[in-house]
Amino acid sequence: MKRIFTTLAVAVAVTFATAAEKATVTIRADRGAQKIYKEIYGQFAEHLGSCIYGGLWVGEQSPIPNIKGYRKDVFDALKALSVPVLRWPGGCFADEYHWTDGIGPREKRPKMQNNNWGGTIEDNSFGTHEFLNLCEMLGCEPYISGNVGSGTVEELAKWVEYMTSDGDTPMAKLRRQNGRDKAWKIKYLGVGNESWGCGGNMRPEYYADLYRRYSVYCRNYDGNQLYKIASGASDYDYNWTKVLMDRVGERMNGLSLHYYTVPGWSGSKGSATKFDNDEYYWTMGKCLEIEDVIKKHEAIMDEKDPKKNIGLMVDEWGTWWDEEPGTIPGHLYQQNSMRDAMVAALTLNVFHRHTERVRMANIAQVVNVLQSMILTDQKGTGHMVLTPTYHVFEMYKGFQDATYLPTEISCDSMSVSGKNLHIRKSLPLVSASAARQKDGSMIVSLVNVSIDKAEDIQIDLEGASAKTVSGRVLTCKNVTDYNDFEHPDVVKPATFKGAKLSKGKLSVKVPAKSVVVLNLK
Repeated sequence: MKRIFTTLAVAVAVTFATAAEKATVTIRADRGAQKIYKEIYGQFAEHLGSCIYGGLWVGEQSPIPNIKGYRKDVFDALKALSVPVLRWPGGCFADEYHWTDGIGPREKRPKMQNNNWGGTIEDNSFGTHEFLNLCEMLGCEPYISGNVGSGTVEELAKWVEYMTSDGDTPMAKLRRQNGRDKAWKIKYLGVGNESWGCGGNMRPEYYADLYRRYSVYCRNYDGNQLYKIASGASDYDYNWTKVLMDRVGERMNGLSLHYYTVPGWSGSKGSATKFDNDEYYWTMGKCLEIEDVIKKHEAIMDEKDPKKNIGLMVDEWGTWWDEEPGTIPGHLYQQNSMRDAMVAALTLNVFHRHTERVRMANIAQVVNVLQSMILTDQKGTGHMVLTPTYHVFEMYKGFQDATYLPTEISCDSMSVSGKNLHIRKSLPLVSASAARQKDGSMIVSLVNVSIDKAEDIQIDLEGASAKTVSGRVLTCKNVTDYNDFEHPDVVKPATFKGAKLSKGKLSVKVPAKSVVVLNLK
């Protein structure tokens, strides 16, 4: 065993351990039963920085090409992703948002200060109609995050009525006056957000009672069935989950969980593009720790809900780095490198393994904020760029609603420990996931975490056969590489030719620091 120890400013210790010379993956193609919920590929749009204004929305009068006020290039890129669900209006913003400020003629809507995110003045020109119409155009399910922190039961109950009632009710009449005759279909309703923090700084016992009250008055109208999601824990707060399972139980359909790959919440979080190899490996270990966190929350939920009726909704996840120099403080605009793409691929593979409980996930956030899919130029040029994370989501589209196939992996590993790493000690250098798509073909993802070593992977297809294999690969020269407006294609998918089928076995040479997605027929 070869060991190399390195100490960083973030107090990271990295141990390299040599295991098998060649990685092996066994896909149990005859054991697939659980669906990978498409909602795991959900997105999150908050009134934060330029996520909404300048990101999703520019208005009908903008010189930037738009479709009814929505940026055309952003809309087209999201349409190509097959976004299944979009969460809005927050985040922390949701618990200061009063929905009646965002309806009616835009020029008459009152302004507010966004106290959570930079003190920006919010003009409410993007409100309920703009959001729900966007979801209809994208063909995705809206996920409404309701105001529990500063709102009232009556306020949220009326919002539900406004959106979903087709009857002769006061709020349905108001909606019709504002130009929408037929009610929208709303499935997902979040009853508060981060109620332990920015959503009210509550104790779990107090929030549990509030949830019970809110859930009574948020009613189902005219055939619309709400899937009510309680505000759940932040990463390692297992007591919050226990209290809600004890005191709320199956009165909730889902329970949220937030997990960020972040070095810490005080001081510098580190640059999104300037980092060394040890910081990269620490990030891989930190992102994979989400699996240990999910397992512990699942175990608590299983005690009260062994049939897994209550979904675990990871409705905020992703990397969180320092804001880009020269951008507005509090707007959380960060670049997105190949490192972020690796985090996305590894995390999605984790979610696939836990779809008996994990029913939804929403990466934070869709445009211009944190680990976004898309960046838009804020200088008025109208430029847009797709991030490496976008490309992972696009390459993984075939996993949506596919049947998960159990996998077993044998590969080299390293141990990573340090600041804000609570559990994970061993970091496998290969991650894999497999699923059977509706047309009978198989989709397989392979992630090689190593910065400088290609992996020869032998894949056994137990219970299946394949005649053809095709694929794409996402990689680059340096793990710090990213796309910007001058160089939009530094990190982009390419055709992959490193896979060979022979006698029912698949041999794949996966480049260093890469994500490979294969399709087998």
